[in-house]
Amino acid sequence: MAVITLDVDGTAHRLDVEPEMPLLYALRDELGLNNPRFGCGLAQCGSCTVLMDGQPIRACVVPVAAVTGKVQTLSGLGTAEEPHPVQQAFIDEQALFCGYCMNGWILYAAALLESDPNPSDEAIRQAFTGLKCRCGSHSAILRAVKRAAATLSNREG
Repeated sequence: MAVITLDVDGTAHRLDVEPEMPLLYALRDELGLNNPRFGCGLAQCGSCTVLMDGQPIRACVVPVAAVTGKVQTLSGLGTAEEPHPVQQAFIDEQALFCGYCMNGWILYAAALLESDPNPSDEAIRQAFTGLKCRCGSHSAILRAVKRAAATLSNREG
């Protein structure tokens, strides 16, 4: 066991855990977060996605000892009262049916729009390579990202 400090959604947490413990387990089991979710456990679906210093990572395969930056979960992106523009766009476009995979799609979209405020359809598809949605809402997800990009550009302009 080792004491590891994780900055999650702006709050520092000291955990006494095995250094090899996947970040996903620390977030869910030690901190009691409902997201990210366990999907495949092999970094192949994206349900476990979080942002580390603004970059998407698959929390199911990252040991807590390897976490070197600030972790942001879907809960830390926005609130129910003030959702992030990406979250609001996904709601407005009804982009997710069951919602199990939403961590990956929304957090990858937020990271993409941070680096490319006006991505092409191809850039969006490329950013989402490897994410899985069994409900088949891919067209609505693409529309949601475009809507969020427009909202963010109107805020800045």
